[in-house]
Amino acid sequence: MTALLSLYSALTARLEKADWLIPTLARLLFAAILLVYLLNSGLTKLGPGISGLWTPSTGAYAQIWPRALEAAGYDSDAMSWFHYAVVIAGTWGEFILPTLIAIGLFTRLAALGMIGFVVVLSLTDVYGHGLTAEIGAWFDRFPDAIILDQRALWVFLLVVMVIKGAGPLSFDRALKSRQ
Repeated sequence: MTALLSLYSALTARLEKADWLIPTLARLLFAAILLVYLLNSGLTKLGPGISGLWTPSTGAYAQIWPRALEAAGYDSDAMSWFHYAVVIAGTWGEFILPTLIAIGLFTRLAALGMIGFVVVLSLTDVYGHGLTAEIGAWFDRFPDAIILDQRALWVFLLVVMVIKGAGPLSFDRALKSRQ
C-alpha cells in the first residue's frame, strides 16, 4: 500500500508542476467550444457591406435591446445614440474579445471583458427575451440549463484565464519574454 501511495504522490507532484497545462487547455476549450459560436453571433449583427461594421442590422438591436426595439415599432433608426453605442460595442466585442483570447493577446483583460459579456448576455436573455425556463437551477439533477449550467462553465474557463493567463503558446508570453 505504501508503494502505491508513493507512486500516486510522485505522479501528482509532476502534475502540480505543469503550470502551462491549465491555461493552455482553457484557451483550447474556449476556441473549440465558443470561438466560432461568438464570431457567428457577431456576424448576425452586422449590416450589409463594409459599412455594416458601424451600421448594425435591425437584428442586432432585436438581440441586444428586444423590448426597446419593440417599443420603437421595430424601427432601429428610432433608437437612441446610447442604444446604438451599446449595439456597436457588443458587436465589436463579440469579434475582438474572443479573437484576443484565441491568439493569447491581452488574454487576462479579454477574458475579464468576456465575463462581463456573458453576464450581460445572460441578463438580456432572461429579462429582455424572457428565457426564464432556460435559467435552470444549480445542484439539481439536470446538467443542461442554458443559462446557469452552461454559462457557469464558460465563466469558469474565463476565470482560469484571468488568473493563470494564456499559457506558453501565446502572444502574451512572446511579449513578456521581450521585456
